[in-house]
Amino acid sequence: MGKITGFMEFARVKPAYEAPESRLRHWKEFVSPLTEEQARIQGARCMDCGVPFCTHGCPVNNIIPDWNDLVYRQDWKRALDVLLSTNNFPEFTGRICPAPCEAACTLNLNDTAVGIKSIEHTIIERGWQEGWVVPQPPARKTGKRVAIVGSGPAGLACAQQLARAGHSVSVYEKSNRIGGLLRYGIPDFKLEKSHIDRRLAQMEAEGVEFLPSTYVGRPEHAEDGLTVVTPEELLAQHDAVVLAGGSEQPRDLPVPGRELRGVHFAMDFLRQQNKINHGDRIAKPINAKGKHVVVIGGGDTGSDCVGTSNRQGAASVTQFELMFRPPEEEDKLLTWPYWPIRLRTSSSHEEGCQRDWAVGTQAFEGKGGKVEKLVATRLEWLKDKATGQMKMREVKDSRFEIQADLVLLAMGFVSPVRSVLDAFGVDADGRGNARANTDDYCSSRAKVFAAGDMRRGQSLVVWAIREGRQCARSVDEYLMGASVLPR
Repeated sequence: MGKITGFMEFARVKPAYEAPESRLRHWKEFVSPLTEEQARIQGARCMDCGVPFCTHGCPVNNIIPDWNDLVYRQDWKRALDVLLSTNNFPEFTGRICPAPCEAACTLNLNDTAVGIKSIEHTIIERGWQEGWVVPQPPARKTGKRVAIVGSGPAGLACAQQLARAGHSVSVYEKSNRIGGLLRYGIPDFKLEKSHIDRRLAQMEAEGVEFLPSTYVGRPEHAEDGLTVVTPEELLAQHDAVVLAGGSEQPRDLPVPGRELRGVHFAMDFLRQQNKINHGDRIAKPINAKGKHVVVIGGGDTGSDCVGTSNRQGAASVTQFELMFRPPEEEDKLLTWPYWPIRLRTSSSHEEGCQRDWAVGTQAFEGKGGKVEKLVATRLEWLKDKATGQMKMREVKDSRFEIQADLVLLAMGFVSPVRSVLDAFGVDADGRGNARANTDDYCSSRAKVFAAGDMRRGQSLVVWAIREGRQCARSVDEYLMGASVLPR
């Protein structure tokens, strides 16, 4: 590394955040990239550690030490080339990835990790500013046609790789805009949608065709106003089809009172706000203004609901988690270099939220068909002596109630929507995902591949990008007999 003692000389520096009282008044991003000098110093913290566990911790296997060293040397163009060699969309991961690479950083074992995510963010933004991120159309066309169903990160990564290999690629999306989870599942204050739009412009220049408001499946399952394309039509018109939709079936909470007005799935709430920010008109929007909001689920989606509720003007926001409160700091000697379980406080939590752990929801109650309160109990988690598994049980006499005018269910997603898999006649695994392995991403039906959350289940954007890239190589090998695309 360029600065062999940098990790001993420099402290980790976090990006600058706009103050909560200011950022709650708008929907724009509030995290600033590092300055070039800050990034250079942070790059100097990267150790000559011998084995780069960060690269193994990163799902797309970013070559992190190399671009850290190049940033330290101020060779920004080569740093960008190294970054883009493994990741199609670092402007997305540099903003919303939880950074498993940093958990695996060797310096993280006894110090604070290298600020890998913030350096990545700075590199790609410098690349866009300098005009280095340009279309890469293929030198020749293969004459092969590929359809990709779903325009989230897996579908977009797969589409870009295949287009650059010379195939004619069409991306089908049932929503009115392209982007999938990136467009409608992630709030604007974490990812402004202009970043998606500039990537789409690049991909269109590379030859990718985008078909929004188009449902692929059986007509009876399509919403009104959508163009419908059946699987048979798609397969007849293309040499290969990639199923890259999301894991869209949310986990429900079947307790008394679930049918009351004011109890909603988190993604319905988040999707509506993103559409409103785009200028769409929503007939009956779900709005937290002046309401006491309860978010059930402690993950990223729950955190997004907290930030969105506060920006809408909620009277209060409470977030419940079924699991026990994790420790403030992990035992690194036990967990490193793997992703640790520890207490994580997001920027949305810092904006105002009451958090509670080991809470089990028993019922929703209300009047006139409208929810007014949530009934819950405390839980304790005990290890089963026979199996070693953690099991929960209610704490005696721990029942309590909380005012709730709006309840948002953010407990994750269980599987893709089954109607899509059934329409293609694709086998599902035990969890309801499309059955396909990571060797070739082939489904049980000829010409049909599956990647991303539709194959692996609910996961991270960076995992979706990895699967899209690997699936693209498999499709290219299937069509051409060999592939020069990276895996």
